Amino acid sequence: MEEYDVAIIGAGVTGLAAAYSLARYKLSVLVLEKNCDASFGVSKANSGIVHGGFHYPASTLKGRLEIRGNRLFGEYHRRLHFPFRRCGILLAAFTKEELAKAKELYEQGKNNGVPGIELCSKERLLELEEKLSPDVLGGLYAPEGGVVEPYGYAFALAEIAEKNGTVFRYEEKVLNGKREGDFWEIRTEKEHLYRAKYIVNAAGLYADEISRCFGAEEFVITPRKGEEYLLDRLAPCRPSKVIFPVPVGHSKGVLVIPTCGGTTMVGPTSSIVSDKEEKSTTEENRKKIFSLACRMIPSVSEKDLISAFSGSRPVMEGEDFYIAPSGKVPCFIQAAGILSPGLTASPAVGELIRDLLEKEGLVLEKNPDFLDSLPERKTLREMTDEEADEMHKKDPAWTKIVCRCEKISEAEIVEAIRKGHTTLDGIKFYTRSGMGRCQGGFCSGKILEILARETGKSIPELTKRGEKSFLTCGPLTAPGKEGEKR
Repeated sequence: MEEYDVAIIGAGVTGLAAAYSLARYKLSVLVLEKNCDASFGVSKANSGIVHGGFHYPASTLKGRLEIRGNRLFGEYHRRLHFPFRRCGILLAAFTKEELAKAKELYEQGKNNGVPGIELCSKERLLELEEKLSPDVLGGLYAPEGGVVEPYGYAFALAEIAEKNGTVFRYEEKVLNGKREGDFWEIRTEKEHLYRAKYIVNAAGLYADEISRCFGAEEFVITPRKGEEYLLDRLAPCRPSKVIFPVPVGHSKGVLVIPTCGGTTMVGPTSSIVSDKEEKSTTEENRKKIFSLACRMIPSVSEKDLISAFSGSRPVMEGEDFYIAPSGKVPCFIQAAGILSPGLTASPAVGELIRDLLEKEGLVLEKNPDFLDSLPERKTLREMTDEEADEMHKKDPAWTKIVCRCEKISEAEIVEAIRKGHTTLDGIKFYTRSGMGRCQGGFCSGKILEILARETGKSIPELTKRGEKSFLTCGPLTAPGKEGEKR
C-alpha cells in the first residue's frame, strides 16, 4: 500500500496549484484523478480569462483570492512559461442603467486595490478598442486582466510538481476513504489502496460526493453549464482585449475573448442542469450568444465559427468558494464550489490550501533541491526561419508538419507523448494540433500513427480522452482484404 503525507483528489487547476505549492517542501504528495490527464474535468472547458479583480468585493473569499491570484499569474508565467497575456479587460455599458452599474464595479475595483483601473467615457473605450460598437456609452478598463490557456497552465503545474516528486495516478476514481489511526485509507475503483495523513478534496463537480464518501460535510454541488463558441483565427472581429458586458444576476454575461492561441471565443451561457456530464450545445443558445456578442462587437459572425463546446461550473449554495478544514473529520481540507473566478484565483487557492494543511499539523520543511522553473517550450509556429533550420538539422521532425492549420510539427507531437499525453485530446491540448480551422480533419490520422508508433499500441487501442472513447470500431483492415490487419 503506497503511503503519502498528502493525497489530493482532483487534477484540475485547484488540485494542481495545491500540488505546486506543496512541492516546495520535503513531503510525499499524491494526486488522484479519475480522468486520463490533468485538467480534463472542469478546468478544460474554461473561458481562459485572468479576471481583473473588480467583479467581487474583497469581503468574499473568491474576491480576495481573485486579487491575489491575478498578481501571482505573472510570476507563475515567468517560471513555468505557459501561454498567458495581460491584454486587459474592457467592460462595456450600453444603457444608463448599465453605466451606473459599471461605475459601481469601478469603485469596487478601486476599493480592492486593482492597479490602473479606469472609468472610461465612450471616446476612451473606442480608443482602447476600435472594434467596439459605436453605441457604447462608457465602461471601465482593467489593464491587469488577461487571457491564459487553461490546459497549458494545468499541464505546466503538473509537470513542475512531478519533477519535484509529486506522484500522479490517472484514471483512478476514488470510491471511499476511512480513517485508520493517523492515516486515511483511500480505495479506488480499480481496487487500489493508498494511505495518506491528509486529504485535499479538489474534485470539482464531484467534491460533494468525495466529501460524503469520506464522512465529511454534506453539501450539494449543482452544475451550471456554459456553452462556448470558437471562431477562426482570421475572424475580423478579434478584439485586442477581453470584452465584458455589464453583469446580470449570477452571470458575467456573454464575452468576446481573444484567446492565447490566436482564435476568438464568444460565450458562455449560464444554465443550471441536473447531469454533471451534460455537454451538449444547442442552436438556440448559439444564436443567443452571437446576438449578444454582436451587440458589443458588430463584426462577430457565425460564418467564422469552427467549433463549439460546453462545460459546467460547480455551484454551491451562497456561490462563494468553500475552502476550509472539515469540521466533521480530521486532516481533511475542503476545496469545493470553486467556480468563476477559480482559474484566476488558483495560485492563491494553492497557497491557502498549503497554509490550512500547516495549521492542521502538516510539517512544512523547505526542500533545498526544489526545482522552481521549467524550460521555455519551443514551438515551430513561433520560430524564425533561421531557428527552424537549426532545429531541422538536429531533428528533421521539427519541420515535418502534422497539423497544417496550427503549424504543429511531428517533433512537438512526440514531445507531448513522451510527457505522458497519450490520448488524442491530450495531444490536442498540449500542442494545439486539431484546434484550427479543420478541427483535426487532416491531422488526426497522422497523430494516431505517431501515437501508435511511440506507445507501441495499435490504433484501435488508442482513445480520444481515455476510458472507452475508442476511435475505431475494431481492427483496421486493408481495402479488399477483410480480416487482415494493416
